[in-house]
Amino acid sequence: MEPDSRMVPPWTRILSEEDWQFLKRFLLASGSLKDLAAEYDISYPTVRGRLDRLIEKIRAADQPGTDDSFKLYIRSLVIDGHLMAPIAREILHLHESSKHERNANDRNI
Repeated sequence: MEPDSRMVPPWTRILSEEDWQFLKRFLLASGSLKDLAAEYDISYPTVRGRLDRLIEKIRAADQPGTDDSFKLYIRSLVIDGHLMAPIAREILHLHESSKHERNANDRNI
């Protein structure tokens, strides 16, 4: 059964397949980070860090003004450590500039 896209919470868009698998395993472990660490065969602090990043992603998606999926994706890359924050800020600045430029061009047509 496919959920109606209007019923899906916006924060779910920021989660990767890996995030969903972690979340599923977390739930099946009844929220026990110790059990989850054993299941993944990694340390408790590593699991705690993974959960903290997941929480940070969800909080970022729940902030006002996160209706721009590109911005949300860039923030997700920073949270996951795939993109450095200064570079992300530059990308987001260029993204905003290009949006304003497109809007100005659209008004001039």
